[in-house]
Amino acid sequence: MFIQIIQGRCSRPDDLRAQLDKWRTDCEPGAEGFLGGTYGMTDDNMFVGVVRFESRELAMANSNRPEQSAWWAETAPLFDASPEFHDCDNVMLMMDGGSDQAGFVQVIRGKVDEPERLKAMLEETTSMLHEARPEIIGATIAIEEDGTFTETVAFTDEESARRGEQLEMPEALRGWQSSVHDLTYLDLHHPWFATHRTDAG
Repeated sequence: MFIQIIQGRCSRPDDLRAQLDKWRTDCEPGAEGFLGGTYGMTDDNMFVGVVRFESRELAMANSNRPEQSAWWAETAPLFDASPEFHDCDNVMLMMDGGSDQAGFVQVIRGKVDEPERLKAMLEETTSMLHEARPEIIGATIAIEEDGTFTETVAFTDEESARRGEQLEMPEALRGWQSSVHDLTYLDLHHPWFATHRTDAG
C-alpha cells in the first residue's frame, strides 16, 4: 500500500469539502488503484488528508492525469498557503486500517529512530491494544524514508478516546514510545471518509 498525506491551513473548509466531493465525481472513476481517504479539519483550520492507493506507481499515474491536474488547479487556491505532501511506501495497517464509522480521528506525526523495530512491536501488541482500548477501531502508520511517520487512528467517538487516554496502559504497550519523538497531534473532530466505490457497491 502507498499513502499520501496532504496537510495545509485552509480558511475555506466548506469550499474545500465541496472540492473533495467533486473529486469523487469527476476524478475517482478513472483513479486506478485508489483505495480510500480519511479527511478532516482541526480547530485551527488545518486540513489533513490521508489518501491510500494500492501502489506508488498508481498514485503517481493518477497525479499525471489531465482530470487530476484540472481539479488540483481549482483546489490549490483554497489553501492559505501551499500544502505539504508526504509520500510513504512503508505502510502498516492495524485492525484492518480503520473504519469509515469512526466518529473521531487523531493524526499523530513524529519521528521514529528504528522504523522496522517500531512496526514489529506494534504487530506484536495489536491484539493487546484492541483489548485495552476497544474504542480504537483501526489505524494506519505511514513511514517516510527519513523516519518521519504519520499514524492515523480511528476511534468510535471522541468521548471514549479521551477516557481511554487516562487509562494506565500495560508495559508492553508503552515500549514503542521510547523509539518515537517530536510528536504532534492533529484532532479531527468531524472526520469524513472516501472508500473506493465499485460497480457492485
